[in-house]
Amino acid sequence: MTSPQGTSELQELVLPVMANHHGTLFAGQGLQLMAKAAFLAARSLAHREVVMGGVTGVEFTAPIPVGYTLTLRAWVSRVGCSSMTVCVSGYTEAPAAPPEEALKGVFEMVAIDGKGRPTAIESNYMKQEFRS
Repeated sequence: MTSPQGTSELQELVLPVMANHHGTLFAGQGLQLMAKAAFLAARSLAHREVVMGGVTGVEFTAPIPVGYTLTLRAWVSRVGCSSMTVCVSGYTEAPAAPPEEALKGVFEMVAIDGKGRPTAIESNYMKQEFRS
C-alpha cells in the first residue's frame, strides 16, 4: 500500500525497550518516531534526500503505555524552494478503546543534493496537484 505524495503513515507497537520508568513511551523514542514519519513524508514529495532543519511545537498530550499501538500520520503542509513544513500527529490504539491523539509536532525538512547542500524541490509536484 502506498501513501499519496507528501504523506506517510507508520504503526509501531510500544515495547518495554521503548518505555520510561513509568511504563509508557519514552519521549525521546516518540520524537524519533515522529522524525521518521516526517522524513518519509518529505522525501516522498521532494523525490530526493531530505534532512531535518528544525522542530517546533512538539506536544505529548497523553501517555502511551507499553502494549499500545502508536499510529503516526505525517503530511507536508508547506513547500518552499528547498524546504518543507511537515505536520505529524500520533494516535494510540488499544484493544476495545477508541484512538486518542497522544503526540504532535511540526518539522522543517530540507531537500539536499549529493553533497548535503540545500537544493530546489522540483516544481512538478505543485503543477500536478493544483491544475484546474
